[in-house]
Amino acid sequence: MKRLIASIVFAAIAAVSAAQAGELWRATGFEQPESALVDAAHDRIVVSNIVGNPGAADGNGYLSLLSMDGKVISSHWVDGMDAPKGMAISGDRLYAADITKVRVVDLASGKLVETIDVPGAVFLNDMTQDSAGKVYVSDMLADAIYSIDGDRPELFVKDALLASPNGVFADGDRLIVASWGKGINKTDFSTAEPGGLLSVDLATKKVTPLPGAQKFADLDGVIAIGDTIYATAYMTGTLYSYKSGGAPTAVAHFKPGSADIGTDGKRIFVPLMGEGEVAALALN
Repeated sequence: MKRLIASIVFAAIAAVSAAQAGELWRATGFEQPESALVDAAHDRIVVSNIVGNPGAADGNGYLSLLSMDGKVISSHWVDGMDAPKGMAISGDRLYAADITKVRVVDLASGKLVETIDVPGAVFLNDMTQDSAGKVYVSDMLADAIYSIDGDRPELFVKDALLASPNGVFADGDRLIVASWGKGINKTDFSTAEPGGLLSVDLATKKVTPLPGAQKFADLDGVIAIGDTIYATAYMTGTLYSYKSGGAPTAVAHFKPGSADIGTDGKRIFVPLMGEGEVAALALN
């Protein structure tokens, strides 16, 4: 009896610990949610919905709004897109990667105010903004990253070392890049070699592999919080953490389809494409 009581108490303590350190909530009802971006000025989360083929200009894509506690504010906040993926905010404008274009939305009104054509783009994916307000967008199928200053796109860096760059995150004087991997199959997105984490110097544009974080997964989204980098592996649904000098460590597991993550500095928001959900995780 004492052993039974002890087991029950231990299990209860373990369950509480797991709940405190792990998932806080899930929001449902999305259609292939690819990115979850915190709009801190309006205290909300913007979610991009692909709705169908991620490379098809079919007019089905849209953006949704979530409250910070996981309640749907607007399921169809902005319509008229094709397959929106990563997003970035600069000033009062939201930018969304949409295959070969970048859509621009007025944050206050939720109106689609501009479409920026990106010459030479093949498959635009994730976005980020630096401290000066310049935004960057990865081109996963061209080993390239573009920059956009206002509404002027230009090629920022093109380098085979980027190895199908997916996630991008501006971190001080560098971009952190999550690579999908080398030898990508453009039909099923399998790779000859898995990806890893990279750094791109904003001044010199030099691409540097982060030590200990190479060839470990087909990576999708990436963020940095303090000295820790978090990245998702789409194919396995794994969320990894990494610190300089260490090795990537799995910190959460979902079904395959975890994509471009967002953060408010205290929580990580994970879009789960295959499940049509967004999960919120507390940081340890």
